[in-house]
Amino acid sequence: MTTIAEIGQAHDGSLGMLHAYIDAVAKTGANAIKFQTHIAEAESSIHEPFRVHFSKQDATRFDYWKRMEFTPLQWIEIGKHCKEAGLTFVSSPFSNAAVDVLEAAAVEIYKIGSGEVSNFLLLKKVVDTGKPLIISSGMSSFEELDSTVSFLKKHNAQFSILQCTTSYPTQPKDFGLNVIAQLKERYNVPVGFSDHSGEVASGIAAVALGAEILEFHVVFDKAQFGPDVSSSLTMAQTSELVNGANAVFEALQHPIDKNDITRFTELKNIFEKSLAVNKALPKGHKLSFEDLEAKKPKGFGLDASKFESVIGKKLSKDLGQWDFLTEEDIS
Repeated sequence: MTTIAEIGQAHDGSLGMLHAYIDAVAKTGANAIKFQTHIAEAESSIHEPFRVHFSKQDATRFDYWKRMEFTPLQWIEIGKHCKEAGLTFVSSPFSNAAVDVLEAAAVEIYKIGSGEVSNFLLLKKVVDTGKPLIISSGMSSFEELDSTVSFLKKHNAQFSILQCTTSYPTQPKDFGLNVIAQLKERYNVPVGFSDHSGEVASGIAAVALGAEILEFHVVFDKAQFGPDVSSSLTMAQTSELVNGANAVFEALQHPIDKNDITRFTELKNIFEKSLAVNKALPKGHKLSFEDLEAKKPKGFGLDASKFESVIGKKLSKDLGQWDFLTEEDIS
């Protein structure tokens, strides 16, 4: 089970905050941490309209991406810190130039964001690194994914796909959990779930439905500033999700055979019950339902499940209150 805690822009451009996130995520039990690698000039322009006025610090979206940048040397240190913390270093490049930066930083897995799935120029750059890719399907139709998967297979890429809904925070009606099985059947590659709900239950449900990879945004506090805060988990929620997801994943690897109950033999003898009489009864008494009780343990009288077979039968000897009822006691 791969659990990926995404920092995204939760660091708000602070290198110190980013490194603090690495240490915090390492304590949650997640086994990977994901960033976004932005180089404003290479990926965007001053004409980008999306979320232009969401920040009081940035006049344009381009200015925001510029503030989210780190230098190549800083990315190298980020990669080293991830390794020291025992976390797989994952990042989403948003330009070919960002791939060069991440290669120098020894990134281990590339995540392809929803808006880049049809960017074959970027995909070719990433595939040529030989590193595994994780594709987010958030804004893609099956027809578009078919083209991307065909391209990746043609270039012998090692990849997986995440069901994702590009909506922040995602509401339950939009989770698309049904798509997990559809992706598995259609592409025969590892499939996961990229969650933007900001809740724990959705990720655990995804694992129960076959997700092998979970990606989710994390944040120190939901009162922080940032475009993904409302769709993020706190560190406490992250630990809860990781523990629950790992437990469900392990359970799915060990299906139970309900026809084999041999491991319960001893417990069944302790907890299951034998028939007894609930009052003193004389020899020759004809047993009725009202005469019977079931008492632990099993094996001292007839099984409680056989009560119907003794009703109407006569006692062959006197029985005291709470005596077990055996085959020899009835005629």
